[in-house]
Amino acid sequence: MPNATFLSPDLDAFCGLGTLGLTATGQRVEPDHSVLECRVLEDDRWCHRCGQTGVPRGTVTRAIVHVPLGWRPTILQVRVRRYRCPDCCTVWRQDTTTAAAPRTKLSRDAVLWALKSVVIDRMSIARVAENLGTAWHTVNNAVLEAGTQLLINDPARLDGVRVLGVDEHVWSHTRGGSKYVTVIIDLTPVRDGTGPSRLLDMVPGRSKKVFKTWLDQQEQTFRDGIETVAMDGFTGFKTAAAEEIPQAEAVMDPFHVVALAGDALDRCRQRIQQATCGHRGRSGDPLYGIRRVLRTGAGLLSDRQCDRLNSVFAADEHAAVYATWGIYQRIVEAYRNPDRAAAKQQLAAVIKDLAGDVPASLTEVITLGRTLKRRAEDVLAYFDRPGTSNGPTEAINGRLEHLRGAALGFRNLAHHILRSLLDTGGFRPLLHLQMR
Repeated sequence: MPNATFLSPDLDAFCGLGTLGLTATGQRVEPDHSVLECRVLEDDRWCHRCGQTGVPRGTVTRAIVHVPLGWRPTILQVRVRRYRCPDCCTVWRQDTTTAAAPRTKLSRDAVLWALKSVVIDRMSIARVAENLGTAWHTVNNAVLEAGTQLLINDPARLDGVRVLGVDEHVWSHTRGGSKYVTVIIDLTPVRDGTGPSRLLDMVPGRSKKVFKTWLDQQEQTFRDGIETVAMDGFTGFKTAAAEEIPQAEAVMDPFHVVALAGDALDRCRQRIQQATCGHRGRSGDPLYGIRRVLRTGAGLLSDRQCDRLNSVFAADEHAAVYATWGIYQRIVEAYRNPDRAAAKQQLAAVIKDLAGDVPASLTEVITLGRTLKRRAEDVLAYFDRPGTSNGPTEAINGRLEHLRGAALGFRNLAHHILRSLLDTGGFRPLLHLQMR
């Protein structure tokens, strides 16, 4: 033995043929791919109808796409023996289902490799198909089918969900047809500090009926386990949750509350801009020049930014913008307070002030106050439910946009939903275990 740390070369073990019920009998290396000639280990000579011993009757060749070796596409050229029963004249072939599913081109190891490449490595289907040396549709169908069977259809996937996040997402940016879907997120790991959020489902449309129907389709045990639902200001989601899971507490997260206040500030600035200048914002206009500074928290402003704000707010015609900016800053300050009890009191005071007598000239503040008053319970519930935020939902929306870009867009919504679930459904740890 020349070296005790090495064994004799074993092509079957190196290429992973043993688990497929095959053994290599030859090899050929082409410029753009490799070919392994194989035969089936199991004879399978017994008649499938009467059980008699069959008579060999030639062979046929089945080409199977295998895991690329050294990133070179690898084809298994499997010689399959045919048999004929001398009693009932039945003709059959050796069983190759261990190597590949019937009427498929990919070996079982190649399917798992492609699934791992898409889910864990976030490779595009086109890139995976190029590495395997086969067609895009072949890989796409195999990945979606395997991902659905092994991961998405797992009955235990929804176990332990206690905190839901719901939001809308634009899946198509082309004209025509419905471009919105409702995304349902599991926020339980985020609240418990055990991991990131994960996508549970995507449903076409955005309405109360869509979310209500999805909840109604789930098991009663799942609905009974939901404690909190994080959502934006859309009342349809709140109504659907109240009807289907009445025990769950609705929480309007800080992201959307601050966004509402910021939108009110922008509308006020634009209105005063039009009233004072007679046109939309242009370079050199005072309000247009501070449009980004207005959205910055007061504690983060530099001296130069403070001077710019003071010079603009000094004008009487900008009083409405100054008042709306003050409301925006009070809301931001409340959410930045590390003392949750004190922060809740701060925000409650803002909502109370907005519900009182507000000058009629502050139309945007009046609209904001009505919204916050109507959803005050949901807004303040955030401080009693630490870790409950729709921020992770927005993060997953960002991941879905990245996926759409990597795929150069989707035309089939069903495929888009399956690819989104595989990408952000939290399957990576499970797939790592299966690939060992």
